[in-house]
Amino acid sequence: MSEQHFIVIGISDSHNQFFSPEIRRIIMSGKVFSGGKRHHQIVDSLLPPGAEWIDVTVPLEKVFIRYASLPEIVVFASGDPLFYGYATTLQREFPTARITVYPSFNSLQLLAHRLLLPYPEMINVSVTGRTWKNLDTALIENRSVIGVLTDKKKTPAAIAQRLLYYGYDNYVMYVGECLGNETERVRTMTLSEAAEKDFDTPNCVILQMTEQRRRFFGIPENQFAHLEGRSNMITKMPVRLVSLSMLDLYNRNTMWDIGYCTGSVSIEAQLQFPHLEITAFERREESKHLLEENCRRFGVPGIQGVTADFMTCDLSSYPAPEAVFIGGHGGRLDEMVKRIYTVLCPGGVIVFNSVSADSCQTFIEAVDRCGGNIVTTHILKVDAHNSITILKAV
Repeated sequence: MSEQHFIVIGISDSHNQFFSPEIRRIIMSGKVFSGGKRHHQIVDSLLPPGAEWIDVTVPLEKVFIRYASLPEIVVFASGDPLFYGYATTLQREFPTARITVYPSFNSLQLLAHRLLLPYPEMINVSVTGRTWKNLDTALIENRSVIGVLTDKKKTPAAIAQRLLYYGYDNYVMYVGECLGNETERVRTMTLSEAAEKDFDTPNCVILQMTEQRRRFFGIPENQFAHLEGRSNMITKMPVRLVSLSMLDLYNRNTMWDIGYCTGSVSIEAQLQFPHLEITAFERREESKHLLEENCRRFGVPGIQGVTADFMTCDLSSYPAPEAVFIGGHGGRLDEMVKRIYTVLCPGGVIVFNSVSADSCQTFIEAVDRCGGNIVTTHILKVDAHNSITILKAV
């Protein structure tokens, strides 16, 4: 078969589509067409007699099998097919195929146009079939305008509830429902109002900041919620910041915090490096509440807290770490280091805060037995507390 060709045409939800003469010629000369069932309803009257239609439905693997033997397919997709769209899926699944795209406005552009909202500063994120990660990152970064593609679970109401839970009440929400359709509706509301409403689908959201929210760098220890009667059970702020700098987190994607206690290291890391996927381990049941409370207090969604003994839980369930901070070891430091090295990504780092000469020596010897090296050591003394030795292993 000669080179396969996909012609991807972006459309709105309107049943009165405007197509250029070039696109009309492509449609009239096409033989095989594809798209969602909604797309089929919109363009059905424009297709030539005898046209074959392939519905894009899950599982997509069956759709791709039907595509495989066809030399040319005209595909209809929503909005801009390269904006979180079907053209990017085709690029991934058919890397040798030729792809021609005729875009329309994407839904977030349409919503901005309806609002007469200039959007050069808008950052676009999608939670459609995805985690909250990209939205969480945009919030922590204090982005002034955030466009959000939604789905049937991560609705405008669910988005508003998440923002309110983590203290991001400094946004107004614009919701566009069925944009381009005869039933189109655009609404402006507070997050509290949006959290209680139902919305027609498909829809999308623009969040516009009303005022800046404070973002910490070096959170004072007394601002965290603590274990009752154990306010010293926390990594002190100067030690915390030096430890994070030694983890080299700008160049990492995944981090583990072992023995998180109050969650101070994880929270500080997420605030400064919002792109990180952080998994925090702690065997104390009461720390689960502390982590949740402190994440809400400082506006830090997205940290995965694991209440379990690190030495016995199934580590394969979590993203492999590129950086590990050891905040507690329960007297099993040698075994813990060995276990970390079994999952640590190539080029990964471990940072350990030692409060005694014995634990310092144990860590050095454990790293050596695992084939690692100690590359940096700092000794800090904060106020009247004992000196802390911070070691970095690679």
